[in-house]
Amino acid sequence: MALALTVYIVDDDPSVRDALSLLLGVHGYRTAVFPGGEALLRAWQPDWAGCLLIDIRMAGMDGLELQRRLGELDNRIPIVIVTGHGDVGLARAAFKAQALDFLEKPFDDAKLLAAIEEAFSSEARQRQELRQREDGRNLLRELTPREREVMRLVVLGRHNREIAPELGISVRTVEVHKARLMSKLGVGHVAELVRIAMLDDE
Repeated sequence: MALALTVYIVDDDPSVRDALSLLLGVHGYRTAVFPGGEALLRAWQPDWAGCLLIDIRMAGMDGLELQRRLGELDNRIPIVIVTGHGDVGLARAAFKAQALDFLEKPFDDAKLLAAIEEAFSSEARQRQELRQREDGRNLLRELTPREREVMRLVVLGRHNREIAPELGISVRTVEVHKARLMSKLGVGHVAELVRIAMLDDE
């Protein structure tokens, strides 16, 4: 996993950037370094994947402001905040802004690597969930209008005998539509059908 993802290092101290890049490179991680939040935002690409390692106190834009700006860009990459001036208030603000972890300088190399691995695992889970949701939306597009009507009523908890008169069709026809739509969506239970049907509301 380390070779497929990138650690984006944002720190205004060149010696820290170099040390982190060297350490992570030795452990097989791909890195990209930026001297500040402004530089990262100028280079930002929405398809980046991996982990953001951000110093919380920097000249110009600080780490918390960068977190906020990345949130406005709908960033989904996990963020690990690093600081040499850690305190409870900063940690609370960082976690409130969805930071995955908060490490104080000088940090233990093992803790840093563990935080990055946790971030990469979180990134992988998140991207898998996004793929599953997109796959579900694509499957929903394959349903006919009548199948969508049946699905809507099924997820509302209606029984076949209640759906039939509401749609003006026979119970047998409801059963056929229900079987077809569940087959198209690849689900075997109503609970799974409800989960996919909810994607229509996102």
